Amino acid sequence: MATEDPVEHLQDEVACPICLEYFKDPVIIDCGHNFCRVCITHCWERSATAASCPQCRETVHQGNLRPNRQLANIVEIAKRLSFRAAKGAGGERVSGEHQEVLKLFCEEGQTPICVVCDRSRAHRAHRVVPVQKAAQEYKEKIQAHWKTLQEEREKLLGFKLTGEGKNWEYLKQIQEERQKIVSEFQQLRQFLEEQERLLLVRLEKLDKEIVKIRNENNTILSEEISRLSELISELEGKYQKPASEFLQDVRYTLRRCKKGKFQQPVDISPELEVRLNHFSQKTVALSEILRKFKDTLPSALETTKAGSLGAHMQVNVTLDPDTAHLNLVLSEDLRSVKWEEIQQELPDNPERFDTEPSVLGSEGFTSGRHCWEVEVGDRGGWVVGVAKESVRRRGEIRPGEGIWAVGYVLDQFWALTSPATHLPLSWVPSRIWVCLDCDQGQVTFMDAGDGAPIFTFPPGSVPGERIRPWFWVLGVESQLRLCP
Repeated sequence: MATEDPVEHLQDEVACPICLEYFKDPVIIDCGHNFCRVCITHCWERSATAASCPQCRETVHQGNLRPNRQLANIVEIAKRLSFRAAKGAGGERVSGEHQEVLKLFCEEGQTPICVVCDRSRAHRAHRVVPVQKAAQEYKEKIQAHWKTLQEEREKLLGFKLTGEGKNWEYLKQIQEERQKIVSEFQQLRQFLEEQERLLLVRLEKLDKEIVKIRNENNTILSEEISRLSELISELEGKYQKPASEFLQDVRYTLRRCKKGKFQQPVDISPELEVRLNHFSQKTVALSEILRKFKDTLPSALETTKAGSLGAHMQVNVTLDPDTAHLNLVLSEDLRSVKWEEIQQELPDNPERFDTEPSVLGSEGFTSGRHCWEVEVGDRGGWVVGVAKESVRRRGEIRPGEGIWAVGYVLDQFWALTSPATHLPLSWVPSRIWVCLDCDQGQVTFMDAGDGAPIFTFPPGSVPGERIRPWFWVLGVESQLRLCP
């Protein structure tokens, strides 16, 4: 027969007969039995008869509750002994309250408990299982989550590496473009500075020549004016003299008057006028060059942005009237679409959208890289993107059912992912590039104004089948236009 464990026997002796847990503030009653003060008090409060001992049923006096300090000390000693015994049995965790090994798992409380906890009021009605069984079940669940998280991490690492490679190429291209721009503008500045210096030197020379002619003419004119003033004074004095004296040397006086004809100043030579006109023409030409440079600079920026599309071929897209919803009105050149309240009377083609206010592009793509530009607006609602040739024409279309697009709906930007993704753009694009890479199965949307990215469906999103441009318009003021 197995020897009784003294520690377990001690634990039984220091347990309250009512709550079956270690004594808390133990008291002794008239019959000599011990209870927790709270337990015995609650027991007597619920009883409608005279106070009696819950163990021996002997009638006792309620006021004779005496603290049993020695028993309280023994309880603390029993807790420490139980804790040491548990550690010696294999280092298992023990209950901090009861110093018992946590051998059970409470499924309602989701926590390990000991056998004393299991018998207590807190867990008496709960479903418990052995802690080893519970650990095995949860290990299997954790293992499944761990595997899924590992796969997600590997996938994200792949995206990160791919993205870093592309970003590095883009940054390298930007650096090269930056160096080209700095070099070209440096050369342009040097050329303009050299032309400025040459023109200013020539103008300075022309200025000196004109100033010299002006000074010479001023000298000649001053001398002639002085001579004529003296002759006029002399004639005025002679005119006042008597006749005999007036006629004296009259012939000499007349000869002097004839010699006194005004000497014309030196005119600016025709050669100087030609040179001056030449500079005026150069100034006008320079102004025209600067005006054209300012006008063509935005075009150059557009060319730079278009270069960021890589190998995408820009295509002219037109709308397919056979697919247009009855509320959509197409322009004669099949490049614009707007929404009207009144439906049109059109043939009920099987390829026509009957519920979604949509229309497909006439062109379809199965390989290569293609992009087209769409003029949009900030009124009403619109969506632009691509769709499978086999996209649903009857009934509603949901994200993930063969469409990849972005749009402006309810005054917000969205990407039609599943579920839809809100795009917190800080600007309202007026024109959008739709870039389709059939080989990679990827769609990218960019602001055609400055080349800023809007959203990208990752590689592999678009299946390898015929893909067509797709447009969705709703609202009286909604309109889309394909840019040639």
